[in-house]
Amino acid sequence: FFFFFATSTFISVAMLSLTVNSVSFNGPALAPRVAPAAAAGVRMGVSDMEGTGPETGGKVFDPMGLSKIASAETLAWYRAAELKHSRVAMAAVTGWAWVSSGGPLFPGYLSVEQGVTFESLGRDGYAAWAAVPEAGKFQILGVIGILEILSESAVKPHYMAGGTPGKVPLLWDPLGFTAKLSPETLARKRLAELKNGRLAMIGVMSLVSAHFIPNSVPLLPGSV
Repeated sequence: FFFFFATSTFISVAMLSLTVNSVSFNGPALAPRVAPAAAAGVRMGVSDMEGTGPETGGKVFDPMGLSKIASAETLAWYRAAELKHSRVAMAAVTGWAWVSSGGPLFPGYLSVEQGVTFESLGRDGYAAWAAVPEAGKFQILGVIGILEILSESAVKPHYMAGGTPGKVPLLWDPLGFTAKLSPETLARKRLAELKNGRLAMIGVMSLVSAHFIPNSVPLLPGSV
């Protein structure tokens, strides 16, 4: 399931990340600063953003100036979109690398009724997705849709109203590891997630390019 979820979102991650990367390299803080309770809405600006680093000279990477025309709510939406794309991209890169390297596939049947095994789908992510029975595709998309609804409706306050972008019920730290971390350690881990996710988005775009245009990406095999 993990592999097919990752590979089915390769193209969407690559395309959607283009729309947020100009801001995502230094997006708003994961836990945005909120004005006093008496004030309505969030109050966030570029100075509050978490994610700058030596990769961009310690400055906000925003060549298109999107952060200058975005409201605080929109900046929070940018951060939520960045985290979502980052996490899917990290899953996709991990799945692609594992399968391409010859790692073992899931045993057993994907569909007993139709006689489809996981191994029979092969190691080409796009071809594997095409070979998944329609019922399986609907199940995967259904789970993704449920998680989307939960992330937008079940977490209060909403991330565009001062909440924490990236919280997904059922998936957000179910064992409570973050509750045991110091603020400094938690901030370091948030920054690590942002940077790893940004690199993964670039990695996914490179893998997609190399897959459809052989030899288009230096250091990658002619066919990925």
